[in-house]
Amino acid sequence: MATARVREILSWYTSENPGVKANLARIMNTGRLAGTGKFVILPVDQGFEHGPARSFAPNPAGYDPRYHVELAIEAGCNAYAAPLGFIEHVASDYAGDIPLILKLNNSDGLSKGHEPCSAITGSVEDALRLGCAAIGYTIYPGSGARNEQYEALRELILEAKAVGLPSVVWSYPRGIGLTKEGETAIDVSGYAAQIAAQLGAHIIKVKPPKMHLEQAEAKKVFEKHAIPIGTLTERVKEVVRSAFNGRRIVIFSGGEAKGTDEVLAEVAEIAAGGAFGSIMGRNAFQRPRAEAIELLHAVMDLHKNAR
Repeated sequence: MATARVREILSWYTSENPGVKANLARIMNTGRLAGTGKFVILPVDQGFEHGPARSFAPNPAGYDPRYHVELAIEAGCNAYAAPLGFIEHVASDYAGDIPLILKLNNSDGLSKGHEPCSAITGSVEDALRLGCAAIGYTIYPGSGARNEQYEALRELILEAKAVGLPSVVWSYPRGIGLTKEGETAIDVSGYAAQIAAQLGAHIIKVKPPKMHLEQAEAKKVFEKHAIPIGTLTERVKEVVRSAFNGRRIVIFSGGEAKGTDEVLAEVAEIAAGGAFGSIMGRNAFQRPRAEAIELLHAVMDLHKNAR
C-alpha cells in the first residue's frame, strides 16, 4: 500500500493515466527509500557519453553491464538508468528486480565544435519490450539545437504516456547561448527545471546550481526581490520552487568524480534544500563495490532524514 507521501506526490500528476502513476509509484516504492518520496537512482550512460576507459578504468568491474545493475539492486536504489545496449544486456536476467529507465538519447565525446544535440538511440517500443518503468531523455537549454530537442521530447513523452510510461528528463543547459559558468548558474538552473516541467517531464534531473547569475534581466529580478542564493541549500530551494513550486520531482546529479566527504557535504545541502533525491553515477560506480554501496547508503540516509 502506498504511503501518504507517495500518494501526495502522485496527486500532483492529476492528468496522468493509471499506468504512468503506477510506474511512478513503483519507482517510489523500491529500495531503501521506499515510501519516503525520496530517490537515489544509479545512471550509467557515461560509457556512451565519455568513452569506456574514462568511465570504467577506475573500477574495471564496470566494463561489465551486469556490474551496474547488481550495484543498484544491492545498494537499494529506486531505479537504474542506462542506454539501450546496457539495458538490453541485463533486462531479462534481472527482470522485476529493480525499475529500469531506458535513456532514449545519447551523444558521444568524439565530435568537437558543434552545438550539443543528442541522437535518439532508443524508442518507447524498446522500453516496453524490455519491461522498463520509465524513459529518459536529455535536453540542452541554451543550445542552438534546443527546439529540435524539445519537439522530439514532446513526441516521445506523448507516446510514452499513451502506454503508461513516465519520463525522466536530464535538463542540462549548454551551448552557444551560455557561458561555461552559466551552465550551472542559479537563474539558468531554475529555468532549465521549469522548461523540463513545461515539456511534461515527470522527474527532472539538473546539476547542483552555483551562485553565478548568467542573465542580466534575471539578475535584476533576483536582486530586486532579494532571492537568497548564498548557499547551495538556498539555491536548491529556488530550483525546486521553479519546478511548479515543488510539485514536480526534482533530483540532482552527482557531477564529476570527487572525494567521499565532498560528495556527502554537497548532498547534505541538496537534501536540506528540499530536493527529492540524487542521481549519482561516476561517484558511485567508479568506486569498489563495497565502498560504492556504503556511499550510496549514506546519500540515501541524508535524503531520508532531511527536514
